[in-house]
Amino acid sequence: MSLLTVVVLVIILVLSRDELRQAWSLLGQANLWLLALLIPFQIMVYFAGGEMIFSYLRQKKILNHVSRFEQTRIALELNLVNHIFPSGGVSGISYTTWRLHKLGVNSAKSTFAQMIRYVTGFIALVLLLIVAVVGLAIDGGVNRYIVASSFLLVLVIVGLTFALIVMFSSEKRMRDTAAWVAKASNSFLRIITFGRLKRAVSSISVEKFFSELHVDFQELAADKRLLIKPLLWGVVFTLFDIAMFMVAFWSLGATVNPAILLVGYGVAGLASLVAFTPGGAGVYEVIMIFFLTMAGVTPSTAIAGIVLTRVILLSGTIIFGYVFYQHALIKYGKRTDTPV
Repeated sequence: MSLLTVVVLVIILVLSRDELRQAWSLLGQANLWLLALLIPFQIMVYFAGGEMIFSYLRQKKILNHVSRFEQTRIALELNLVNHIFPSGGVSGISYTTWRLHKLGVNSAKSTFAQMIRYVTGFIALVLLLIVAVVGLAIDGGVNRYIVASSFLLVLVIVGLTFALIVMFSSEKRMRDTAAWVAKASNSFLRIITFGRLKRAVSSISVEKFFSELHVDFQELAADKRLLIKPLLWGVVFTLFDIAMFMVAFWSLGATVNPAILLVGYGVAGLASLVAFTPGGAGVYEVIMIFFLTMAGVTPSTAIAGIVLTRVILLSGTIIFGYVFYQHALIKYGKRTDTPV
């Protein structure tokens, strides 16, 4: 799949070579003062991403001694891990669980806090998408396929969120899920070790872990106000993430409908979760560019704006994220004691 992705990307680059040449000339004409705004915007995105986790933990009085700087760098480390190890976000969850374990948070509670982050992030995106879809539907000049994709994206996100709620709301379903996870994990390990590793994951340990998640869900269901702060930070996270693309286009002297950007952002984000390239690289950009060109943005401008934003974002993630990641490993030791 990785090889196939590379082949497809090469084909796209060859077919788009004229637009890429035009995009390069546009990049040289960018307003550097406007581009400088991407730095504080990116910091705000990481801060909001951290607040989606830590605001919940603080309300539960689980973790009150972590500074805002520390939580921002943890969010940056999480993003780096997700870009280095393409696993649909699983690597990032594993790393953050280990990282929070060093701060006194057990595996189940840190995992549930991260689930809160993803669920409230989905809900925030849905709320903003509803506004975007209404705006697109009113605008008769927008391609009807874009509007249809918007509705489909909302349905997919709502469906994923509902599936998580259904799973967590039943203790029996949690036990069944735990048994399935243990069985599937052991089967996978047997395959990749050619049968040498028969059983590495204990169903009892997994069931205990999922039972703790179920308890946290019950407490959350009894006090839904715990979701308010993570949800508000989810809205801030999404708005600043979109704003980075807007600023990049403004720096190029172009203006793009923010509703179109939001839809493309949502679809690209979901697609990158299952992409086999690090951080969804290539797949993310292609989908965003596809949506913008369908909405009437010239291919050269779409490529320049998206590539410019992603390069700056990924550069910041890789450079600073790697430094913080290595510092965490040196401070806390190698990840050999990751809780299961």
